[in-house]
Amino acid sequence: MKLLTVLPLLSLIPSALPFPSSSISDHVSGAPGSNSNTPLHIQLKPKQTRTRDLISLDGLWNFALADDNRTATPWTSPLPKGLEAPVPASYNDIFVDRSIHNHVGWVYYQRTVTIPRGWASERYIIRLESATHEGRVYVNDELVAEHVGGYTPFEADISTLVSAGETFRLTVAVNNELTHETIPPGDIEVTEYTGRRVQNYQHDFYNYAGLARSVWLYSVPKEQYIRDITVVPDVDGDTGLLSYTILTSNGTGTGTDSVNISVRDEEGNEVATASGTQGTVSVPSVTLWQPGAAYLYDFTVSIISDSSSPNQAAEPDPVDTYTLSVGIRTVKVTDQQILINDVPFYFTGFGKHEDTTIRGKGHDQAYLVHDFQLLNWIGANSFRTSHYPYAEEVMEFADRQGIVIIDETPAVGLAYSIGGGVSSEPNRPTFSPGGINDNTQRAHAAAIRELIARDKNHPSVVMWSIANEPASNEEGAREYFTPLAQLARDLDPASRPISFANLGQATYETDTISDLFDVLLLNRYFGWYSFTGDLGEAEAALESELRGWVDKYNKPIIISEYGADTYAGLHSVYGLLWSEEFQVEFLDTYHRVFDRVDAVVGEHVWAFADFQTNVGIQRVDGNKKGVFTRERKPKAAAHALRRRWRNETGV
Repeated sequence: MKLLTVLPLLSLIPSALPFPSSSISDHVSGAPGSNSNTPLHIQLKPKQTRTRDLISLDGLWNFALADDNRTATPWTSPLPKGLEAPVPASYNDIFVDRSIHNHVGWVYYQRTVTIPRGWASERYIIRLESATHEGRVYVNDELVAEHVGGYTPFEADISTLVSAGETFRLTVAVNNELTHETIPPGDIEVTEYTGRRVQNYQHDFYNYAGLARSVWLYSVPKEQYIRDITVVPDVDGDTGLLSYTILTSNGTGTGTDSVNISVRDEEGNEVATASGTQGTVSVPSVTLWQPGAAYLYDFTVSIISDSSSPNQAAEPDPVDTYTLSVGIRTVKVTDQQILINDVPFYFTGFGKHEDTTIRGKGHDQAYLVHDFQLLNWIGANSFRTSHYPYAEEVMEFADRQGIVIIDETPAVGLAYSIGGGVSSEPNRPTFSPGGINDNTQRAHAAAIRELIARDKNHPSVVMWSIANEPASNEEGAREYFTPLAQLARDLDPASRPISFANLGQATYETDTISDLFDVLLLNRYFGWYSFTGDLGEAEAALESELRGWVDKYNKPIIISEYGADTYAGLHSVYGLLWSEEFQVEFLDTYHRVFDRVDAVVGEHVWAFADFQTNVGIQRVDGNKKGVFTRERKPKAAAHALRRRWRNETGV
């Protein structure tokens, strides 16, 4: 049995408040400053190559709630008949059963899988793109992998457990429970009279769970294969520079074999070559990856056996080969500007969610393409992955489409003063032994490591956001965030700027951590949550605060959230709350302020589309701040934004 476990590596960090003063990166396996050379168990995204095979395990799986099983080890036998669940999809809205929709705890997915008999000389691996929020993988009766964190991949080598040509029972257990020590955090309440378990959480989107992304079975060469590729782009005049590090299954070296690098342009012409596991290749007359004008090179790594005959007329077959799409561009921050390829960039776009009807957070290719079509239609050039890493297919599509991304961890809900978008527990300290503590911090560090490890090579990613709306105005925030900010800097080989989305309560006068970051991301709701409906007061308050941030920090500002709940089809000649007219007037108010403050370099409306939340007296069938409905129909605000962002005077 081979057990792959991610989170236990974090136990090296001290566990008592106050927070450890040393850098988290000094204690993290594989991080700069670490004494351990153990690589993080997130490998290259599976793909079909000359040396690798790939089988999708998506489809209908047998499904059961943990409470429905009569044995403590349901993975040791077939699940009870009756329920089947689609993968990828969240399970909550699939079934017409409230007990499944509201379930708190473990569920089980199960199917049979056959290893191709042609893989006898290969190594074969099960990979899950995500399991929200904790996953365990069983091959027949054996636990082979477990992972905590609902939005990043994990995998297990099962070559020693199942022979080629054999069929095995694959069971995946998924747990949706959140505690104050998970990312995102939450707590479980047991009701007074019925004893029912209820999941409470601070974030304002529904806690969809299950296998929302793909599951794969793939093969790599048994003796040696490419484990990871890191490529850092730069530009020198009209020459592109690609600094690279190749990690193989034998470590950073390849023993008696050699590593060859080939770079090809979009027409298939070879424009650069190199060899070795580390180095820099130069691409002459480079075509840059630009926002709105993506250009990608194929960066191919091949392991070539040195036992091949030197007299062979043709290139020997590689031991392993993998092609990574790379874009060559630079990202820099000056006093009040963000430069992409040394040109000031102004962000237009949204905070989004992976959220659609029935599927929940299930990845859907049709919605992916249609959403990007709407981004193009409206004139958006960017979005933030609020509030978790999106499916890797989204990142790859953004690379190809030239859409710019602010990539965010799942660290949302780190403020007890808000919950579901409104005041929650203002007198309860957020950072405390019984609240957001050093165990939470370790989980947060894992989320940062896994995000950067997965997305480091995407040219569309120009910034890391390590949290959304934490209580950065409270005691303990600086101790909590200082090592995390340093960890993000240490882990990114491309040195992208880092930030976090600032909570409205943490003004420039009360925030304690913004000096640790490169760019100010501000979520502001003057006119909605404060000065409700009074846009004159909202405009004055917004401009006053923005100028306060400029005077104190002189950093670029992106308004990472601003918006008003709007019920599609509700109209008012007075522009009353919840009407489409009010949403348009609200956005216009903010835009007037942005245009007067030079340090504002971006506007991300909250939100792209309506999305589901934990329904209650303050949320009727979800959050309605989208400029599109959940079904992607435009509200009046969508047309207004299109006119602004595309500089059009008509609809």
